[in-house]
Amino acid sequence: MAIEIEAKLKVDLLPAVEKKLKKLGAAFLREIVQRDYYLDDAKASLTRTDRCLRLREEFTAKSSKAVLAYKGARERGRFKKRLEVQTEISDAQSVRKMLAAIGYSEMLVYEKKRQLWVYGGCEICLDELPFLGKFVEIEGDSVKRIAKVQKELGLSALPHIKESYATLMEQRLRDLGNKKKEAFLKDQKR
Repeated sequence: MAIEIEAKLKVDLLPAVEKKLKKLGAAFLREIVQRDYYLDDAKASLTRTDRCLRLREEFTAKSSKAVLAYKGARERGRFKKRLEVQTEISDAQSVRKMLAAIGYSEMLVYEKKRQLWVYGGCEICLDELPFLGKFVEIEGDSVKRIAKVQKELGLSALPHIKESYATLMEQRLRDLGNKKKEAFLKDQKR
């Protein structure tokens, strides 16, 4: 089991952060599109206790993969920190059907475009989400390491966003009156 520690920051423009990463010598890994399915039972047992079950499909120009993840409740602190247990799966559609058969319905589905970088012992994600905008996530094994990378990227003045993308997306879709609880990259053009 791993503990996920990350800083999530809302930014106006991603190219400025990308330029800074290149200047620092960060390694660009890949660009992907992620489709996340958040599932819960009829009583919202996971959501009510700040936990989640997520099935993620990832698509690159050359490949795809799927990962099933459980995330525990967030711990208190400056950075977002929570238990994360995940495993790669070979057949996302079958797992979706299996979860539905045992009572887990899809409560939210959304996509994001993500650039993955590595620098200073951290994974840096440059994310773009429909209806929400642009974000930088810095994930590492310690608060100290994440704070150092955040400072080197010139992002120290930005407030940390403690809410998950799922929480932010649910709020935004509710504000827009979207009852389907779906947001896809094509929706950005509307």
